[in-house]
Formats: sequence, structure tokens, C-alpha cells
Amino acid sequence: MSDELISILVLVVVFVIATTRSINMGALSFAAAFGVGELVADFSADHIFAGFPGDLFVVLVGVTYLFALARANGTTDWLVHASIRMVGGRVALIPWVMFAISGVLTAIGAVSPAAVAIVAPLALSFAARYRISPLLMGAMVVHGAQGGGFSPISIYGSIVNGIVDREKLPGNEVTLFLASLVVNLIIAAVVFVVCGGLKLPRTAVAAAEERADGAGEAPADAEGRLTPARIATLSALVVLVVAVLAFDLDAGLTSITLAVALSVFWPDHGKKAVNEVTWPTVLLICGVLTYVGVLDEMGTIDYAGKAVSDIGIPLLAALLLCYIGAIVSAFASSVGIMGALIPLAVPFLAQGDIGAVGMIAALAVSATVVDVSPFSTNGALVLANAPDVDRDRFFRQLMVYGGIMVVAVPRSSGWRWWSPASAERADGESRPGPSPRVQPTGPTRGFSRAAAEPSGIPPGRRSASGRRAAPRSGTPPSPAH
Repeated sequence: MSDELISILVLVVVFVIATTRSINMGALSFAAAFGVGELVADFSADHIFAGFPGDLFVVLVGVTYLFALARANGTTDWLVHASIRMVGGRVALIPWVMFAISGVLTAIGAVSPAAVAIVAPLALSFAARYRISPLLMGAMVVHGAQGGGFSPISIYGSIVNGIVDREKLPGNEVTLFLASLVVNLIIAAVVFVVCGGLKLPRTAVAAAEERADGAGEAPADAEGRLTPARIATLSALVVLVVAVLAFDLDAGLTSITLAVALSVFWPDHGKKAVNEVTWPTVLLICGVLTYVGVLDEMGTIDYAGKAVSDIGIPLLAALLLCYIGAIVSAFASSVGIMGALIPLAVPFLAQGDIGAVGMIAALAVSATVVDVSPFSTNGALVLANAPDVDRDRFFRQLMVYGGIMVVAVPRSSGWRWWSPASAERADGESRPGPSPRVQPTGPTRGFSRAAAEPSGIPPGRRSASGRRAAPRSGTPPSPAH
């Protein structure tokens, strides 16, 4: 049995044991990374530790620490009630407001994890206060961020369109943006209905009755009065938004710095906030991604990609590429996967049986819509910032929901685009370029770092910081996520 197959089987065993024995999957994954890395791949400990997602660790700790402070001093309660007043007490509108806010942030240039880090803590605090399903609220935030993520001026949109140009493929920026927006909007609508959104209060009177039935009246101080601690926390949140969106500063380091500054003046709140950081979630996510790093270094992902590229049926290969993109992106970098998938698809597009514009849109959507998975940065932020929930149960809900996205979206997002007729309709409005019968620009390669180099996108691990990397000459700016 090959080393790659062994590593895949070990991953399956980790999932089974964690699910059936209630052992933290992160701890199991660290053990698996050590066993497979040392005994199978002959890696050193330093080589294994190289896969540890330090940036994600800082983001998870920093953001949850800052918003735990906001909960401790009542700032989130104040924001929740301010939001209710803005929509006239119609609680049912709040999930859609959160969808829109996160979508606008990514559409104007924020990296998806940065937008989710800003919106998710407030959204989930609101969900806890008004007994809204945390899965519903978390999914609305993530799908909103992904819905706006492929606008022509967004990070994802700039990267994918840049890859398309360099591979000399026909592209359509508007089609790419609308494909992502429509798919995520449809998914959000389905989740809203399935998770009880239609039962949420639609009037201020109903919202008040709902809250009175569930939690009773909150103290007036918790709702309306702005104390010095709350004013300082609100100012810190504004600084976080400006620092991440306007100055491209690291979201995790900025959050920790602001939280420490607040703790200096209000140490009691700071002590309480540290205890509320979801350390089991941090262990889970970092452990799993460390093992994924070992898989990447072993060439397991490249091995799976090459097996698909050797299939002689273009339509089947295209579908499998979308599925591999969805599966891998649920654990690793969406940007890196897109940078590897699109060049890998060039041979299929050269045969003219598959619409280039639609195929690229399907690949992009498949690689990003699964980011609600608890192992992705967005899903991890949702899991870590959900207050007053059974975290193990919520983790399983996110994992099942992410699995549904992996199974359903690649097929449904690409079915109408994979015929030549659809290709002609879409490509006819694309930017000037060669016809769909393009020729490969180089040898077909798998999902390794080498595969991503022609696109100028370092596959690397999913970065949670929201910081953009310095652009290389002739390439669009590449974010860390």
C-alpha cells in the first residue's frame, strides 16, 4: 500500500474514533500527524510542526478573546439591541442583514475570514439572545461573505480572473460574480427555511414577547446605557474594522492587541474573557490542519489530483475536479486549491466539450462554498464565537452541513455549464480572448505547489489573518486566505 493511501486511511480512522469515542479530534490529529509523519513519511518533528496553522491559532484566540471581553462588559448586548431598533424589532430580518453586511465587506475587498471575524461574533450573540439557531446565523454570515467574494474588485475575483488571463482562457467577471452570489443566496434561503427562519418574530411586539418568554427582562443597564467600558470596546471594534479593511493589518494580532489594551483598564473583564476563549475548539482546528499539512507535504493531495487528471472522460473528470476542490478546500486553502484546479482543467477545456466560463465558475464556487466547514477558517470562527451552545453538538452540525455542501454543490453548481451550448452562450459575452478550444500552456500537474506556480498563487495553508500578500509583478494581489 502506498504512503498516500495510508495517510488517507489514517484520516478516516481519526474521524471515526473522534465521532464514536468523544475524543477531541484535534488531539487525535496531532497523534496521527506524528505517527504518519515520523513512521510513514520519515519527517522530522520540525517538518511536522511546519504545518501548524499559527496564523489561524492567533485569529481564533484573538477574535474570541476580544469579543469575550465585549460580552463580559455588556457591549454585545448593547449592539444586539441597537440592531433590533434599526430593523424596527423584526428579528426575522437580522439573519439577512448579517448576510448582506458580510457580503458587502468581501465584495469591496475584504478577505472572507476578515469579514466573518468581524460579523460572526455579533451575529451569534444576537442568535443566542433571541433563540435563533446558531447554525442558521453562522451559515448566513459565511454564505454572505462567499456570495460577495467574487466581485470584480474583490480578492477572490481578482485572483481567479488573473489566473484565467494567464492561462489564456475565456473569462467573464460578471458571470463569475453572479454564479457565486446566486448559489450562496439560494443556499442561504434554503437554510433560512429549514432552520426555522420563517418562525422568527416579524414584528417588534412579537420579538418582545418571544424574549420575555425565553429569558425574561434584561436589566436596563445591560440594554441601553453606554458605560466607559462599552464605549472603549465599541471604539476597539471600530479600530479592528478599519485596521483589517483599510490597512490590511492581521486580524488576529490586532484583536489580541486591542483585547490586551482593554484588559489593562478593566482587568476583571479581561480575566473572565480569557476563561471564555474556546480552547477545545482551538485544539481541534489546529490539530486537524496540522495533519492536513502532513498530507500536503507527503503529496497525498497531488496524488488524488493526478488520479483524476488521468481519467479520459472530460465531463467526469470535470465533476471529480469540483468534488476534490470542495473536499480539500474544506480543510485547506481555497485560494491555493483554485490556483491548482484551474490550470489542471485546461486539457479538458481544450477539447471543447466543456464551457470554460461555466467550468471556472463551478470550480470557484465548489472551492469556496464549503468554507462553512468547522475545519475552515470561517467555520472555525463561527464555532468559536457561538455563546451558550453545546459546542460538541454544534461542531457536529457544522460538520454535517459542510458535508452536505461538499456532496451537493459541485454537481448542482456546474450542471448547466458543462455543455458546449452553454459554453457558447457564456463565452460569447466574455472578455476578448481565445476560443474555448484553448491549448494547454504546459504539462498537466496535480495539486502540489508546482501546480499553483503558473498561476502565481502560493497554495500554502489557509491563512486566517485577512492580510494581503505583496503582489508579484504581473499578478494580482494574493491574500493569505
